Amino acid sequence: MHCKGPWSRGEIDHFLAEARIPARLAVNGASGHPVLASLWFVQQGDRLWCATQRSSSVVSSLARDPRCAFEVAPESRPYHGVRGQARATLHDERGEEMLRLLIERYLGDASSPFARWLLGRAPSETAIALEPRTLFSWDYRERMGSAAAALTEGIPGRLSG
Repeated sequence: MHCKGPWSRGEIDHFLAEARIPARLAVNGASGHPVLASLWFVQQGDRLWCATQRSSSVVSSLARDPRCAFEVAPESRPYHGVRGQARATLHDERGEEMLRLLIERYLGDASSPFARWLLGRAPSETAIALEPRTLFSWDYRERMGSAAAALTEGIPGRLSG
């Protein structure tokens, strides 16, 4: 796997392990246009794992063409994160297992009504394993530090001062 950007592989792995934000996954749709989906993920070894309904357009797109791209980055300033290109494999037999792991990671436990609703759909879940070929990190936190503070104090889109 090839890594680019300011972070080492260890820093990338640490960020992905700690991030509790969805990955944005881009797949090649049937029409030829990209399809973008936000999915919960967990890193295990060199793979990122997600789960979604077996009937989703993401699954049918990946079954047709396993090439994809992803990004894990907070939406707020200062900007930083990881993106990559990957090949995906689908694992129907691990769908429910992965869904339970993702619920624990993102919700803490399965006691909420939302978690119970998700688990009610577990038999039709498919696990998606993303095997990154290239990882690219970026981190503008230091460079944007004062600008980000000024933006949050002033009018959105304009620097104070």
